[in-house]
Amino acid sequence: MSWIRAAITGVLVVAVTFFLLVWVPDYILNISGSSRSTKVFFATTEFLVALLLIWFALRRLQQRKLL
Repeated sequence: MSWIRAAITGVLVVAVTFFLLVWVPDYILNISGSSRSTKVFFATTEFLVALLLIWFALRRLQQRKLL
């Protein structure tokens, strides 16, 4: 049964990672009403913060033996 839990966790990690590292920055860049440099700043900041959060979450999942 543990391989099923690992597979589900892996799929969720990939989905959340895609959402946070691809979809959200793209959405930020397509918002109208701000200058391009402001949108790039926010998209880059969101990407780096999301990357750190994912790194932290993966370490926690590893410690709890879910990955």
